[in-house]
Amino acid sequence: MRVAFAGTPEFACPALAALVARHDLVGVLTQPDRPHGRGLKSSPGAVKRLALEHALPLLQPASLKDPAARAALAAWAPEVLVVIAYGLLLPPEVLTLPPRGCLNVHASLLPRWRGAAPIQRALLAGDARSGVSIMQMDAGLDTGAVLLELPYALAPRETGGSLHDALATLGAEAIVQALGGLADGTLIARPQDASAATYAPKITKSEARLDWSHEAAALERQVRAFHPWPVAETVFEGRQLRIHVAELAAKEPQDVANSVEPGTIIDQTGDSILVRCGVGVLRLLQVQLSGRKVVSAREFAQGRTLLGQRLG
Repeated sequence: MRVAFAGTPEFACPALAALVARHDLVGVLTQPDRPHGRGLKSSPGAVKRLALEHALPLLQPASLKDPAARAALAAWAPEVLVVIAYGLLLPPEVLTLPPRGCLNVHASLLPRWRGAAPIQRALLAGDARSGVSIMQMDAGLDTGAVLLELPYALAPRETGGSLHDALATLGAEAIVQALGGLADGTLIARPQDASAATYAPKITKSEARLDWSHEAAALERQVRAFHPWPVAETVFEGRQLRIHVAELAAKEPQDVANSVEPGTIIDQTGDSILVRCGVGVLRLLQVQLSGRKVVSAREFAQGRTLLGQRLG
């Protein structure tokens, strides 16, 4: 099948690699190079690098509203356009261009978590499962009919990073299955139940700040959801303290249940720092003080008086 591909970040690469091995990849759409790093040097995205490795035709339009960009896409004569984390709006003229339409690989079981950040939102909400959906794209925000879905059970210690990688791999499997079903006519479109839809807005750095008045269980999910980006944070002695790894304390000490304010360090026990929350206690395991490297709680505690200190 003649397949065009649209994607930009690392998440899309497993699917692109799988399609290169199985289909006639007629071209790749990806976003223009962006500045990265301290020097803000322009550098290509992960999809572009992979496309260049395979010597695939490449387009990097700033917008697909540009008639010249659409004409270049049409010249590839794709039967279907596969879209994964592309990051640019597909206008109606593009949605109707391939005879078999545009298929999107979305990192949730639709209609749950439509939008930009389904991975982090699933973890923040404490969902028991996630997965990938192959959707026939339309003009709405992730509103198209679902053609195929593969579920994924979330592990107790799942992080934003581990779920990203798992769903990227699962997405590659799903799109290969979907294109096979599209070719032999076995795919059945299932309209989404709009009344069951939830939305996953883009993550902002401000969401990473821990509010110690919240339940420890919610803060633990926040730490996992925001790793490796933007990384949960608090304030220690006027400086940013990033929390890379944390877990719930097995039991809240009764003598501190109502005696200290949320955010207070109530103990330092070998490999962890215990912090009182609105409900429960959070064990900090790996932290990073502003301008320093990531260290274990034990290393951070060395030479410091932590008991009774207030975070936040």
